[in-house]
Amino acid sequence: MPSEAVDDYLKAIYEIAGDEGRASTASLARKLSVAPASVTGMLQKLAQRKPAPVQYQKHRGARLSEHGKLRALEVIRHHRLIELFLHRVLGYSWDEVHDEAERLEHAISEQLEDRIAERLGNPEVDPHGHPIPRKDGSIPTRRDMSLLEAFVGSETTVSRVSDSNPEMLRYLAGLGISPGTKIKLTGRAPFDGPLTLEIGNSRKKQALGPTVAGEIRVTPPLNGKGKG
Repeated sequence: MPSEAVDDYLKAIYEIAGDEGRASTASLARKLSVAPASVTGMLQKLAQRKPAPVQYQKHRGARLSEHGKLRALEVIRHHRLIELFLHRVLGYSWDEVHDEAERLEHAISEQLEDRIAERLGNPEVDPHGHPIPRKDGSIPTRRDMSLLEAFVGSETTVSRVSDSNPEMLRYLAGLGISPGTKIKLTGRAPFDGPLTLEIGNSRKKQALGPTVAGEIRVTPPLNGKGKG
C-alpha cells in the first residue's frame, strides 16, 4: 500500500494542478509545509517507481500519471466521505471535520468506504460543497464561479466554500453562509473594497471583504452575466 506521505503528495499535486496541469516545487512546498529540497527529492523518487504515479521534470514541476491520478482521487474520496460522515452522523461542525479526515483518510478500507457511502446515500458533495469523486474516479460536474465574479444585483446560491481555514468557516457559519444559502450581491465598493450582500430568506445585510468572498463559490446567475 502507498505510504501516507506518498498519498499526501499525490493529493496535493491534484489539488494544485487538477487533471492535466503541473504543480511546481514551490507550490507543493507551501501546501505540504516542507522544504523545497525535500519536495524535489520525493518527486524524483516517485517518478522512478514502477508504475510511476508522478511525471517530474526539473524546473517544470510534477504532473500525475493516470495511475497517480486515480490514487489521488481515491484518497480525496476517502477524505470527503469521512468529512460528511463526521458532520452528518457524528455531529461534528464543518470547521472540525477537515483535520479529523486528514488523519483517517489513509486508514479506512475499501469495505468501510463503501459502507460509509451507502449509509450516506452515495452523496456527491462534502459538508463544504466540494464534489466527492466516484468509485470509478469520475467527478460530479457543476458550474460555479467565485463570488467576486458575480455582478451587482445578481441572486445566486452558495455552491462550495474553501475548507482551508477553520476560523473562516466558523465566521461564515455565524453569518448563515454555507452551501445552499441564497445570496444577493447588492453592492461592491471600489478599489478592492467590501461586497455588500443580502443573505438567505431573511435578507440579512452583511459586508464581506474580498479575501473571504474569494473563498466562496456560487452558482452562475441565470442570465450568465459576470462581474459588474
